Amino acid sequence: MTEKDQMLKELYPEDILNIAKELTEGEVKFLKQLDDMLESKYRDSINDHWVNATVPEGFFEEMGKLNYFRNPLLFEGREGAKTPSQLFQFFLSYTVARFDVSLVTVLGVHQGLGHNAFLFGGSKEQVAHYIPKLQSHELRTCFALTEPEHGSDVAGGLETTAKRDGDKWIINGAKKWIGGANVSDVIPLFAVDVETGKPKGFIIRPEQDGVDIDIIQNKIALRIIPNTNIRLDNVVVKEEDRLQNINSFKDIAKILYSTRAGVSYMATGAMAGALRATRDYVTERKQFGKEISKYQLIQEKLAMMQGNLSHAMALSAQLARMQENGEYDEVATSTAKMMNALRLRESVSMGRGIHGGNGILAEYDIARFFSDAEAVYTYEGTHEINALVIGRALTGDSAFI
Repeated sequence: MTEKDQMLKELYPEDILNIAKELTEGEVKFLKQLDDMLESKYRDSINDHWVNATVPEGFFEEMGKLNYFRNPLLFEGREGAKTPSQLFQFFLSYTVARFDVSLVTVLGVHQGLGHNAFLFGGSKEQVAHYIPKLQSHELRTCFALTEPEHGSDVAGGLETTAKRDGDKWIINGAKKWIGGANVSDVIPLFAVDVETGKPKGFIIRPEQDGVDIDIIQNKIALRIIPNTNIRLDNVVVKEEDRLQNINSFKDIAKILYSTRAGVSYMATGAMAGALRATRDYVTERKQFGKEISKYQLIQEKLAMMQGNLSHAMALSAQLARMQENGEYDEVATSTAKMMNALRLRESVSMGRGIHGGNGILAEYDIARFFSDAEAVYTYEGTHEINALVIGRALTGDSAFI
């Protein structure tokens, strides 16, 4: 057995289809470093952070030190490549999500939606200035699109406005559910140009006059990540801080399409986390004189959880292969997100049921995965909205309205 094979056996024992064998040796070494960091630094405290709605100190900085955008390990045997492979991106999200869904959301908001808002929406000068700092975690960002009265219908219902005033813009409105805005250095925020009626992107900073940010309280899911409200009262933004290549909702949609695959990856990793938590529990929990892992009904549910996970891994891996070839297809990403989030919901329910009453106690990992699955089911396109994307492709008829 090679060193790579041994690492994979330890890292991903649940990967019964051997999908991870397609990773390079350097990618596997990196993922082992990532998993070791998560387990050594945060395993003992992660459930307490979930209960107390606190972010583990140093997580964002530790991820920056791993240099997951440009680490030389990720380019071994891939000479000439400019970005890490899409299969690696899948396993990066998968590995963090298997540990905790809030932490992978923190990462996904920064390196997915936020980073890509600058990458796709910025001018050459903006890309050159911001992208290296975002990739190294010198700067932190988020993604401010969703509004208090608009979620899935935001394409036609954006109410935050931007009014041109010489070489400045005046922004008014509100945003909701913006993860990490309170700790971001720069916020890509989207508003409608009152003159053209088209959306534009702007770079906002939390400390600006007229920007008010507060943390949404009493969530039942993703408690570790601070979701926020943003209120904007005559916020002044210079033209040079307008994201020059965001001039329509199609431009915003490119960012969303690029990251929807990431949500399917997160859902898959969360299934693995639920399976691991449940498997560990049944080998220790005794009822009627023996470990409950020895009972047929328990094994059947574990088998279903493994089956759900294997389906999701195969779907995510194929999506990653497509995107590696430049095939960013909204129907494919919507299918993966819809189905993997649905199967996640089913798996965490079985895992929680196996835990019995203990499954509702936050000291057990399954309670965290059970609750967080509800957020994954909803964000980056609800089940229904993704279904309508697929239905439109099947029938040629748009049923959104």
